[in-house]
Amino acid sequence: MSKRFVERSILPGFSLSLGFTVFYLSLIVLIPLSMLFFKTASMSWGGFWEVVTSARTLAAYRLSFGTALVSAGINAVFGLLIAWVLVRYSFPGKKIVDALVDFPLALPTAVAGIALTELYAPNGWLGRYLALAGIKGAFSPVGITIALTFIGLPFVVRTVEPVLEDLDPQLEEAAASLGANRWQTIRKVIFPVIFPALLAGFTLAFARGIGEYGSVIFIAGNMPMKTEIAPLLIMTKLEQYDYAGATAIAVGMLLISFFLLASANFLQWLSSRKLGKA
Repeated sequence: MSKRFVERSILPGFSLSLGFTVFYLSLIVLIPLSMLFFKTASMSWGGFWEVVTSARTLAAYRLSFGTALVSAGINAVFGLLIAWVLVRYSFPGKKIVDALVDFPLALPTAVAGIALTELYAPNGWLGRYLALAGIKGAFSPVGITIALTFIGLPFVVRTVEPVLEDLDPQLEEAAASLGANRWQTIRKVIFPVIFPALLAGFTLAFARGIGEYGSVIFIAGNMPMKTEIAPLLIMTKLEQYDYAGATAIAVGMLLISFFLLASANFLQWLSSRKLGKA
């Protein structure tokens, strides 16, 4: 007579786990978002469209999404380089460099904004040299991009770093033994493996940059139609007690962000699938 052995898990069953998951996500994410749409529904479609397509709102959207995209792209390049150095090389002060990567996450965003403003202002340590070159650091889109690059760097480094650690150096040696040069090895061996993680880090940095407020508010300049980000415009609407207008702008940001993030996740899934088939 055979005995049946049931593998037991320390976690509860699927139904109970799924129930807790749905409950927690509903409490933390779905209910607040539903209230956002509920408040916006108090407006007519014409009123909603007028708010989200006004010249001031569109300018804020362009600035927020544009600077977030540029800063995420910068972090994708230099974050990959930093992760590569931290994984592949040993050097004095490596622990300090590794700790500095997480510093933007630990530093309060308002403090970061003040520090960056002092640094890149026209009379700041770095801003004075940028001014000599005709570049306005603080109180411009350049300053916003700098702030978003600062707060988004850890997302790329910490996402790519584990993948590089799992990447076997023998793959590179095998490619070199087969006659591949360094560029061919990077393009055909290394990059396809790390691309899904790099895209995930880019997406996280981009998502963080879209809604960032604290580190940007001081360095932006906050001039309507020029250096006014969408989160600031939402705060302005709230201060004017225009709650429906504020939620309308927030819903517009949410829909655009969802489309962009869904596209990035689809590309990540597609690249992972191609890598798995290879």
